[in-house]
Amino acid sequence: MKMKPACIAALALSLSVTPIYAADLAGSASGSPALALAAVIAPYSDLSPVDKVTVAALFDGETGKLAAKKISVAADKITCRTSNVDLTSRSCELTFKGRKHSLLGREANELFATMALAGIAPEGAAGSNITGTSKLTCTLDVAAIKQKDGGGASCAFDAGN
Repeated sequence: MKMKPACIAALALSLSVTPIYAADLAGSASGSPALALAAVIAPYSDLSPVDKVTVAALFDGETGKLAAKKISVAADKITCRTSNVDLTSRSCELTFKGRKHSLLGREANELFATMALAGIAPEGAAGSNITGTSKLTCTLDVAAIKQKDGGGASCAFDAGN
């Protein structure tokens, strides 16, 4: 079977564009923004109470007596909205293993800003700013963070919802 040159070109183009597009959907953050993102979502996540305290202590700079272990903070989906019209409107919805948690006001603003710091860019639509991510997993290596050399915190996510 002989393929026409136009078909070959279309096939080559689709194969070359697909991996780039898929890569654009995936994102990551490391260092300080990753620790901040993990710390902001940890209180609402499915972490154990001990791990929630550990993440909060790391974010507060208290590393002295923390056990050297790895902690994974994950969210299935996060969507945040602010308004350019109603300046008081701020909200986020977080989903953890099917369980939803809503944030309003200062807490939503804190998450929205931290997501931007971590490279999750907002999009505008008719007077509002919307940002979101799915399949977010942040890994904190307590021993590495205690070294205070910039390592030990990383997040991976799919951009958008």
